[in-house]
Amino acid sequence: MSRRLEGRVALVTGAGRGIGRAHALELASQGAIIVVNDLGTSLDGRGSDPRPAEMVVAEIESLGGRAVADTTDIGSIAGGRAAVERAIATFGRIDIVVNNAGFAHGGGTVANPVDDQLDRLLDVHFKAAIGTMSAAIPDMRQRNWGRIINTVSEAALDARFVVALGYGAAKAALWSATLAAAAETADSGITVNGISPGARTRINADLLDAGFREGASTSLELDPADVALVVGYLASDAAADITGRIVHAADGQVREYLTTRTSRSDLVDRLRAVYAL
Repeated sequence: MSRRLEGRVALVTGAGRGIGRAHALELASQGAIIVVNDLGTSLDGRGSDPRPAEMVVAEIESLGGRAVADTTDIGSIAGGRAAVERAIATFGRIDIVVNNAGFAHGGGTVANPVDDQLDRLLDVHFKAAIGTMSAAIPDMRQRNWGRIINTVSEAALDARFVVALGYGAAKAALWSATLAAAAETADSGITVNGISPGARTRINADLLDAGFREGASTSLELDPADVALVVGYLASDAAADITGRIVHAADGQVREYLTTRTSRSDLVDRLRAVYAL
């Protein structure tokens, strides 16, 4: 593997398991120093356990890399900022931020919303990323170089994959924030992109087993390492011209999400007929 990130400092949130662990290992294999942030929560975002982060650090170090465990609770703007500040205090800089932490359970339904569960989902998916970005971007500007990759989801804006109110809404908010941050950092040497991952993890195993996508649990490997390869590329110099883009990566395949408006659709034709437009 080319060590194209040699000496870069990367913060990966939710890096103790699943996709986050794969990101941490991939970036470390390219020479990055990794801040492995993971609170070690349960599937609904509760509790804490330092062991997942510590185990990933040990794994990176066993392969000759450098890493430090961080158990900052990033579930707020202040928490997201604190994780970045820890990275800067420890290594003197921050070059790469991968906002990956999150959970998918809770929030209720539109008919029966659960207020505190919705808050927790928005806190960890949206506010945490706002916090990390707000703390990282000023430091990145000093060197005219930075890479921010936010983990979004097809569940945010694609009706085919909507599975829950709170998770999709939180990811939609982060999708929008990704575009806003990319616009704010244009021509600064900082890129901000979204990764929509398709990977089997403890968070979505029950959905895959239930067959929410026909054949997904039997015909696709959905290895998190496939997603991490794309993140590794987006974090490199080779991707300096890529910003404000949303990439879906799953099972060795990549696709880009494009949101466009059109004057050519069945609905537009019907509305024109009604209003004589």
